Amino acid sequence: MSTRDIVLIALFAALMAALGAFPPLMIPAIAVPITAQSMGPMLAGGILGAKRGALSMLLFVALVAVGLPLLSGGRGGLAVFAGPTAGFIFGWIAAAAVTGALVERFWRGLNFVTAFLAATVGGIVVLYGIGIPWISLVGGVPLATAATGSAAFIPGDLIKAGLAAAAILMVKRAYPMIRPAHGRP
Repeated sequence: MSTRDIVLIALFAALMAALGAFPPLMIPAIAVPITAQSMGPMLAGGILGAKRGALSMLLFVALVAVGLPLLSGGRGGLAVFAGPTAGFIFGWIAAAAVTGALVERFWRGLNFVTAFLAATVGGIVVLYGIGIPWISLVGGVPLATAATGSAAFIPGDLIKAGLAAAAILMVKRAYPMIRPAHGRP
């Protein structure tokens, strides 16, 4: 791993911290707030690629674990990993990896639709696939109830996926940081 890679990983961990500065919007019916941070893994994976994107999210999660108040609402420390949002926090790592892998796979023909689909699959499908069962487990609610409650977040997350897709394409054109998967030019 090069110095450049390390700097980019740290930069996107810092971006996640900056996204946490936006105050969370709490919905009374469910225990998970609406935050800007859910867009972070989409951006990290889509701009840095699978490996560096996932590492940036891993670094961010590690910084939260040691107590830095980087989560939306100024939360941090090991206690957040015992709460209902922990599945989403851990899921950011996988979300960035999947988003990045999909962008790498379609790099040569990447357009808004493929970037949006990559951000949606990685940043919504994968993230919800990890976060919703965690809510059910930790919150002691049926999985269907957790899924139904989380459905309220889908429209906002689709908007974030669209914004991330636009950013991914702008960075690709101006300063591409991903090499195509499987040696494709």
